[in-house]
Amino acid sequence: QLQLVESGGGLVQPGGSLRLSCAASGGTLDHYAIGWFRQAPGKEREGVSCISNSDGSTYYDDAVKGRFTLSRDNAKNTVYLQINSLKPEDTGVYYCATSWLFTVLTTEYNYWGQGTQVTVSS
Repeated sequence: QLQLVESGGGLVQPGGSLRLSCAASGGTLDHYAIGWFRQAPGKEREGVSCISNSDGSTYYDDAVKGRFTLSRDNAKNTVYLQINSLKPEDTGVYYCATSWLFTVLTTEYNYWGQGTQVTVSS
């Protein structure tokens, strides 16, 4: 069974950067679209970005467009989310997940990682 493990989170000051990784085992990611989601305390999980499994197309929520960059390295079976110009409102647990569809609808995602905490604070 496919397992996903996120890493790279941490505490960072506003304006800082992080690179989150989503590494897969038990299967290959290249069959799937990959989404990144975040959940702030007391809020619902929201999709911030996804990348297709066909042509590498990417989608970014307006709140992160221009600051987040999603990429995939199929040879390493890993997907990366580069986060720049971090803001306090970016704080939350970040999850990666797989889907057969190019979408950020959480209901369309099947395998999920355990999440990695990102905290943006001075």
